[in-house]
Amino acid sequence: MKKALLISAIASNQGKTLLSMALLHHYKKSVRPYKCGPDFIDPQFHEKIAQTPSVNLDGYMMNEDQVKWVYAHYFDKDVAVIEGVMGYYDGMDKESSAYDIAKTIQVPSVLILDAGGSYITISAILKGMCEFRLDNTIQAVVLNKVSSQMHYELVKKHIEKELPDIKVCGWIQKGLKTLSSTHLGLNLKELDDGLIEEVTQDVLEHIDLEVLESVMDVSVRSVSEYPFVKQEKQEKNCVLVKDKNFSFVYYDNLKYLEERYKKVIIIDSTKNEPIPEEADLVILPGGYVETSESYARVKDSSVFRESLITHAKEKEVYAECAGLIYLGESCDEKKMSGILPIKFKLTNKRERLGYYKCELQKREIRGHAFHYSHIISAPETDVKLYKLSKKNAKDGGYKQNKVFGTYLHTMWRTEELF
Repeated sequence: MKKALLISAIASNQGKTLLSMALLHHYKKSVRPYKCGPDFIDPQFHEKIAQTPSVNLDGYMMNEDQVKWVYAHYFDKDVAVIEGVMGYYDGMDKESSAYDIAKTIQVPSVLILDAGGSYITISAILKGMCEFRLDNTIQAVVLNKVSSQMHYELVKKHIEKELPDIKVCGWIQKGLKTLSSTHLGLNLKELDDGLIEEVTQDVLEHIDLEVLESVMDVSVRSVSEYPFVKQEKQEKNCVLVKDKNFSFVYYDNLKYLEERYKKVIIIDSTKNEPIPEEADLVILPGGYVETSESYARVKDSSVFRESLITHAKEKEVYAECAGLIYLGESCDEKKMSGILPIKFKLTNKRERLGYYKCELQKREIRGHAFHYSHIISAPETDVKLYKLSKKNAKDGGYKQNKVFGTYLHTMWRTEELF
């Protein structure tokens, strides 16, 4: 029997990442991390801690059978820890909430609730969460920001009175000393292995793992048929640019490329590696090319840039977000590759965040966008605009000859983009 758990809360910044990090470190010899939704950052944290790639489960970009397949396909460990997104029910309108994912794959959910400055009200909140949708998988709770053992026992007593079927698994001390000098939840890249160990010990100090594990037994059910369009393996060479600048690559996207192409070559643009002449397709994923630190690496990558320009004259290029910006002429005063005649401007205001649809060759592509830049100039000819479906959406993507760039991040297995 395998064990799995989805970690959620009533909102963001409640401690999901904190508890996820501690459990991933505790089970690191036998755990597969997952992340609900389209996030790229948390999976990088997961992989750093568990030393195993984290897999995204997204109910908007995948249908239920596809979510089940991806979950089962990568569940090759004894334990699965799935970090939710926002609050437990947030995203239900797009079938992409933690609730939707937990219900689809039938995994028990634990809620981490902030108990600071409260005691009876925690029971009311939890009862509302459990009764909002009766087919939820909430089976346990961990209390965060608890001031003392006495405080915990008081909250626990009222939860057990009102919700006897919910396991109260323990508590996390308010104001942990190990967090005072970090940006946890925040920036786990700053944590070294020693500090991760210390934080894990502090987080799990008052959590009864036997109680938590008592609700974690699962039976993993895979779908009988491959729920995506079956595609023949192509006798082509695919180059994926994956480095500090272009780092936003879903793990399943990488594995899909390996299944789809004769050869997948990963290169590092920040090391000024050239595009091999044998490449048939080059993929530039999202990441960062416009910040001061990342652009310094862009400027120093002349060999990579010239080889990409040469490749794009006759062969295919696909780019997402930062990749799209890099294909353009400039972002503010920062010079890019100039492959597409587009200019970008970076602003302090977020331009777009959320799920979108992109029209491509008379069909809809589903994806997620999150960026602070926008296009300030692009020609009417040669480059085609694909408008995204949200209100006031613009500059969704551009295609010129065999080069296509979009602000949309997508799951490639579901969309047949290449």
